[in-house]
Order: sequence, then C-alpha cells, then structure tokens
Amino acid sequence: MLDHDRNHNLIASTEVNGTRVYGRDGTHVGDIDHLIIDKKSGKIVYAIMSFGGFLGLGEEYHPIPWAALSYDTGKAGFVTDITEDQLKSAPPRNDDWYHDRRWEEQTLAHYGVPFYWI
Repeated sequence: MLDHDRNHNLIASTEVNGTRVYGRDGTHVGDIDHLIIDKKSGKIVYAIMSFGGFLGLGEEYHPIPWAALSYDTGKAGFVTDITEDQLKSAPPRNDDWYHDRRWEEQTLAHYGVPFYWI
C-alpha cells in the first residue's frame, strides 16, 4: 500500500504493489500486482492488475496502461476510467505479449492512451 503521508513524489515499486485501484465512481475494481517498465526509457508502461476472485481464487491479471491510472491521495490509491466492458473487450494477448508491438499498439489504442515510445 502506498505511503501517501510522505511529502515527496518518488516511491519504491514495492510500495505500489498491492495498491487498490478504483473506478471514477469510487468502486474498488482491482489491485496492482506489479509494474512493467520500459528498459530503455525507464518509464513505467503497464500496471499488472488483479481483478475479481475471492481470497486469491479466480483472480485474473491484466496489463493496464500506466497512463490510464491517476493517483488519488484521498483514496490512497489509483483511479481509472477503464470500464469492465473495456477490460473484457481488450485485445487478446499471448504469453509473450510484452514483446509484441502490434498487441501494444492495439491495446493502447483500445484504452485511448498515447503510445509511450513516441
């Protein structure tokens, strides 16, 4: 969980893992499991989020573009406009999705966020 009481802008990735994510309406939609970072630029590109399940059973993990999340100090978590329908209709990914630029282009366009490499 994020330490939102600190008065600075930097945070360790380990403190982001487990942070809750909310929809615009305030509903808890998932939790950040881990981050994907572009090796060349050092930018965070995706948050791998867990959705659904009960006590860890039946959870699904999806890469969400980092640009689709914004931090809300009042919630001590992130907020997104991504809907359940968008998540369900996202481009299918294979096990090697993070090496597939075409998948990334389709996914970022699907969520309406800019390409991080431009």
